[in-house]
Amino acid sequence: MAAAKLSLPTLTTMVVGSMVGAGVFSLPSRFAQETGVAGALIAWAVAGTGMLMLAFVFQTLAVRRPDLDAGVYAYAKAGFGEYLGFFSAFGYWASACVGNVTYWVLIMSTIGAIAPSLGEGDTVLAVVLSSVGLWLFFLLISRGVKEAAAINRIVTIAKVVPIIVFVVLALFYFEPRVFADNFAGADYAGSLFNQVKGTMLATVFVFLGVEGASVYSRHARRREDVGRATVLGFLSVFAIFASVTIVSYGLMPMSEIAELRQPSMAGVLEHAVGTWGEVFVSVGLIVSVLGAYLAWTLMAAEVLFVAAKDDDMPRFLKRSTAADVPVPALVMSTLLSQLFLIVTLFSDDAFDFALDLTSALTLIPFLLAAAFAVRVALARGPRGEGEGGEAERLGDRGGGRNGELLVAALATIYTAFLLYAAGLKFLLVSFIIYAPATALFVMARREQGRRLFSPHELVVLAVSVAGAAVGIVALALGWISL
Repeated sequence: MAAAKLSLPTLTTMVVGSMVGAGVFSLPSRFAQETGVAGALIAWAVAGTGMLMLAFVFQTLAVRRPDLDAGVYAYAKAGFGEYLGFFSAFGYWASACVGNVTYWVLIMSTIGAIAPSLGEGDTVLAVVLSSVGLWLFFLLISRGVKEAAAINRIVTIAKVVPIIVFVVLALFYFEPRVFADNFAGADYAGSLFNQVKGTMLATVFVFLGVEGASVYSRHARRREDVGRATVLGFLSVFAIFASVTIVSYGLMPMSEIAELRQPSMAGVLEHAVGTWGEVFVSVGLIVSVLGAYLAWTLMAAEVLFVAAKDDDMPRFLKRSTAADVPVPALVMSTLLSQLFLIVTLFSDDAFDFALDLTSALTLIPFLLAAAFAVRVALARGPRGEGEGGEAERLGDRGGGRNGELLVAALATIYTAFLLYAAGLKFLLVSFIIYAPATALFVMARREQGRRLFSPHELVVLAVSVAGAAVGIVALALGWISL
């Protein structure tokens, strides 16, 4: 059976559906813990510009390299070799699986407001119920990609409505005096630079999914729709996210917003309109999160599946059903999410830990994709002419644009800054996850009867193993904590 072909509206709703999930409902508290209005405006300007550059990168590469599917992973491999391409695929996949954990934690935390035994989504009962939901979704998705994508389109429309209603109500109850008091930030916020830096992982998390159409590109009806869906989806969601954050500062003092339990959007609206506001947002959150979970599970399995088809993952991962469902990849995705659900029992703050780790794991795949776009632009020459074999290998198609190099360079600088903003803790934890994954790479190489590692790949392996070792020691000695 041929793969289901997706239209521009469906691809766009997959991008929106991927980004509008747990993160938007946590934005008021996450921002208020770090910064006031001024810092928030700067943070959204930086994040919006940086992520727009990434969106343009994915749009450009979709046109320049139509031969590459599952964009984020494929671009890293084409630009920097098989091992870094493997790491990109694994990191992106792992970030999707960890991100799925945030959805279940937030659902249980939401219900926990009326069922204390669920706590803030981090109790044993909460993990058990989340696990049941995890495997029920596995059964749904295993019915077929086309059906799951159609459900995602419907859910995307349903979940955007309560967020827009929140913004409208917040504007109606907006208090200019409160907003002015929150402008400079509270005493605990620190310097303006540190305020902005502190919000960066939160902004990365809410924008994850901007690459959704690119990841799912092999199902696109028309290749150019991949880039269009990416930019349309990003611009729509950026307006929503920035609005939710800024209007919240006009309803409550930021120190009180910072103390709200998640989903903090519910607490903000309850303060403005009463209990029904909390209930309204909570219901919208559950619909939103389940829809985002569906989209992210689809993307996670797709990345493993395409990597296996390219012989960068073991062969068993490229098996799929007649309905075009990569079941082995779907099983692995569900199992990793299950593992991280259990890990949340040992975390000081399950939601924030999963959110920040998701963002950190995604940064290396994003950085490699942006750097690949720089190489493609450079290979095209100052007026778009190819530069010999390198241009042909990297995919020169003629008709170059000088602006592509600027966009790619800005996207690369932005993602490098995000790695700095993430801090040493999440870099080390990421290494702990990345290093053992090499076993899958070795398995694939052995299946093909190939040499396990080239000299430069051994260097990458040594760095990842050393980073994992330092991370494990740091956790054991309490230098860092989950």
